[in-house]
Amino acid sequence: MTLPQKMSGIVLTGHGGPEMLEWRDNLPVPAPGKGDVIVRVGAAGVNNTDINTRLAWYSKGDSDADDAAWSGAPIAFPLIQGIDVCGQIVATGPGVDPARIGQRVLIEPCLWEANGDMLASPWFLGSECNGGFADYTRVASRHAYQIDSDLTDVQLASFPCSYSTAENMLTRTNVGPGDTVLVTGASGGVGSAAIQLARARGATVLAVTSPSKAEILQSLGAIRTVDRNHDLIAELGRNSVDVVIDLVAGQKWPSLLDLLRPGGRYAVAGAVGGPIVELDVRTLYLKDLSFFGCTVLEPNVFGNLVKRIERKEIAPLVAETFTLRDIAAAQKAFGEKGYVGKIVLSVR
Repeated sequence: MTLPQKMSGIVLTGHGGPEMLEWRDNLPVPAPGKGDVIVRVGAAGVNNTDINTRLAWYSKGDSDADDAAWSGAPIAFPLIQGIDVCGQIVATGPGVDPARIGQRVLIEPCLWEANGDMLASPWFLGSECNGGFADYTRVASRHAYQIDSDLTDVQLASFPCSYSTAENMLTRTNVGPGDTVLVTGASGGVGSAAIQLARARGATVLAVTSPSKAEILQSLGAIRTVDRNHDLIAELGRNSVDVVIDLVAGQKWPSLLDLLRPGGRYAVAGAVGGPIVELDVRTLYLKDLSFFGCTVLEPNVFGNLVKRIERKEIAPLVAETFTLRDIAAAQKAFGEKGYVGKIVLSVR
């Protein structure tokens, strides 16, 4: 296949509001380098990371946002965002078997190889390098996982970032049969994924959510839901869970540690309720708790996720679909949180 020279897509031109997202029809189609494949994007999911990167939320520094990427590095603009990608390989670079052309793939969001080199620290698709909000994207072949599924591109694009984040948290905390797992922010992409994946591991799942979303979360596998505005200790009792999968943090954070049994495990991959929390260190050491900050994927996580999708152990949960041109409306709907699951952009 001969690739075109130009493509369409959305570029982020700087930090700020939705006005920083621009549609362009004259973007250069990436050329495959050593070890690369070019993927024709079919669909791409909307994530917190897209909006947080645009807003420089990850920055802990001054307003110049010189540490606004996931990795703590400056963002290079213009940037094609999009960390969730499903598509088809249409070209290969030197060192990649041309037989890969035509394969349907999901792209692993956490990258250890780029531009023909192994990286000292990971990059994230759509953050440190261009992602899936365009007709084509380039990625190292090792990060493009072939998938055999009858799901649509839109459905498959709901999986990569959210589900691999959830699977990574469950892997790091070694969740298995007999564990009771509490999931905060359970109606979001990662939270709803964590419910399904924890159930697939044989765990009992409790979900913190709003009452309007309780029924659908129970259908995903939560045996009980708790109103996020209620007192979690009064509802569940101290020392009642083995693992907390936290995506919220915020003011109620200390109660999560009180819920954990001695020897319990706490994993965090989000702070939508507020990043600054109060820790009584005595709770941490007297209960022998283990803390896991989860961003970089463990080596086997994404491959295991693809196998679970192929075995139909987990199901996609697409709340709404927009065209790529309508990314501002998609991100507005994402921010309103009136849904369960994922919002996905159709690229083809």
